Amino acid sequence: MLSGSYIPIHAQNARARDYNIKIEILKTGPLNSITDVPEVSVGNITLIEGEQIRTGATAILPHSGNLFQEKVPAGIYVGNGFGKLAGSTQVEELGVLETPIILTNTLSVPTAMNAVISYTLDLPGNENVRSVNALVGETNDGYLNDIRGRHLKESHVLQAIQSARNGPVKEGNVGAGTGTVCFGFKGGIGTSSRVLPKKVGGYTVGVLVQSNFGGVLQINGVPLGKELGNYSKGFLYDADGSCMIVVATNAPLTSRNLKRLAKRAMLGLGRTGGIVSNGSGDYVIAFSTHRANRSLSEKGGLIENKEVVKNEAMSPLFLAVIEATEEAIINSLFAARTMTGRNNHKIEALPIQKVLPLLQKQ
Repeated sequence: MLSGSYIPIHAQNARARDYNIKIEILKTGPLNSITDVPEVSVGNITLIEGEQIRTGATAILPHSGNLFQEKVPAGIYVGNGFGKLAGSTQVEELGVLETPIILTNTLSVPTAMNAVISYTLDLPGNENVRSVNALVGETNDGYLNDIRGRHLKESHVLQAIQSARNGPVKEGNVGAGTGTVCFGFKGGIGTSSRVLPKKVGGYTVGVLVQSNFGGVLQINGVPLGKELGNYSKGFLYDADGSCMIVVATNAPLTSRNLKRLAKRAMLGLGRTGGIVSNGSGDYVIAFSTHRANRSLSEKGGLIENKEVVKNEAMSPLFLAVIEATEEAIINSLFAARTMTGRNNHKIEALPIQKVLPLLQKQ
């Protein structure tokens, strides 16, 4: 809904709620960000150089400790598999995450993996480690970025990891979202969160997206793509692209229920008008930061005793991840700015001053 009157905002990285646009019913966390989940941190490295380079990397850390020694439960859901999520099979098999999550462009996945491996091997306590399962996802930013140049280096990825912080997250044309396109407008990094009422656990769910996909944009059910005529520019039937979605929660969930949570994030993508096209790589990574459920490498014995949310208590979490995913995608559009890149290709930002009156009519 569009709540009350709106004030035109021209500041960099304005978000949907800065225009009084409120998506659905659950309350957000203080930052309305994935970093509202305790201990989660995010870092970006942005490469904008000359006329051709428009790319970067985004790092998401479940906690600031040694992730290899203190693994977190995780689950993965694939909406459409035309993409690369390196390291996903081990997460699926064992149900744990042991490295930071890195998002970048398609041809920089191997570079990012090498960086994550180096980072993990160099951590104190990992001197005897012989296998590292780096988790790296991507979308293709080749329209605006000279992707074949593979300009992202291992040092850049390490900077993203080392710069990760718990506070506000930069959105729009930053990190892995620097060169992305969404619904024919400039896409990018977006984030949002939801906090459950105390009576259903009081848990926080945070989402971060790298938006780079197509369809017919809608916000709160308003068919903006149709109203703006944007879908007729070839973006409806040529809607290939990808969306990487990272979900964090402090709810004590098993890997099985984290995968169930990840599935519902795709409903949030659908509510924005995304169609998960044939050539789209749409992946969701979900993890829990709940301390009691971390897998400690030095922990002995054959049995692990863990706290878990019952299946019957999952529905509020499902609602939270749907709402947070939807708003994270919308935030990625609102925060992004018009960009010109490779071969003078230009992608316009979402025309917010045209969008707001359309939302007000509803």
